[in-house]
Amino acid sequence: MIPLVVDLETEWRGGQNQALLLLKGLYERGHPAELLTAEGSALSHRASNAGICVHRVSRDFLRLPAAAKIWNLLRDGRIELVHANEAHGVTAAWLAGVQRRVPFVISRRVGYPIGKSVVARARYNSASCILANSHWVAEQTIASGAKREKLRVVYEGASISAQITPEQRLLARARWGVHDDGPLLGCVGVLLPDKGQEFIIRALSLLRRDFPNARLLLAGEGSQRSELEKLAESLDLSEAVIFAGFVKDIGSVYEALDIFLFPAMFEGLGTSLLAAMGYGIPSIASRRCAFPEIIENEKSGLLVEEPETQLILEATRRFLIEPQFARQIGEAGRREIELKFSVDRMVEETLAVYDRLLRQ
Repeated sequence: MIPLVVDLETEWRGGQNQALLLLKGLYERGHPAELLTAEGSALSHRASNAGICVHRVSRDFLRLPAAAKIWNLLRDGRIELVHANEAHGVTAAWLAGVQRRVPFVISRRVGYPIGKSVVARARYNSASCILANSHWVAEQTIASGAKREKLRVVYEGASISAQITPEQRLLARARWGVHDDGPLLGCVGVLLPDKGQEFIIRALSLLRRDFPNARLLLAGEGSQRSELEKLAESLDLSEAVIFAGFVKDIGSVYEALDIFLFPAMFEGLGTSLLAAMGYGIPSIASRRCAFPEIIENEKSGLLVEEPETQLILEATRRFLIEPQFARQIGEAGRREIELKFSVDRMVEETLAVYDRLLRQ
């Protein structure tokens, strides 16, 4: 089987990581999938380095160059299925008319409603199957007009790391300028208002009254960075909040952390939360969105009712004053990722969808 994965996003985010994991998994199972991506994209470089067959194209001009490229790639019959991994790819594939030639799969990772325009509806109605990354996203997609029979839930996959050694932890913390054993909290994600980093900066300010050496490591870039830096400065936290920016070797962040905080207010699933739990880091999220599908409260993590400063503070304090409980939670979270959110499971379930569509 030779699927074509289409992803025209230029930045590196969770969806692009999932595309690369899927492509690698398909190759390992004897399916030489190909990738169509934007010129100069982060996914393009990483896929090429992984030995994936990559086609590059401009995503400008209303996605028409990408649509033309897809149409040409389908001409000789080599490509048996097209999988659009994000919204720009959906548009390009639909414009290329792939739905009339091969099975057309769309990945859906956001809870926002599908647009009400004729074009927006036509794109999703043309899909053979819509892969939602959580049951919450599936229900949101159905509520905005998609046909229930086309939805399938395939959880995203997280790599399971080896147990972090004390030496690894010390080296990772030293990289971020942390040379003591004070609590290091962390969050990985784009710095945007709906990601909720403001709440954890404010929670840190209160936490340091009892844990004066506590610090916060924020990995990610985004439009709100300057505002968050000003907030940290106003709370006298300039030295306590570490703005790491975009980190390529993201493992060096997870290896340094004692607690992972995920205060996002609107998220399809949360790949950085999955990754943190895969490292065995005790994690905190809210009961919003799909987070209860990942965390069983007080069993594999802690869920607060809302991503609010005081609630995050109380959950964090509990982990710090009950270290044995925190270790148990971290170990249970790791087992949950192994069982439900492994990369192998994501690849196998996606491949099963492909097989079903091709048999039909």
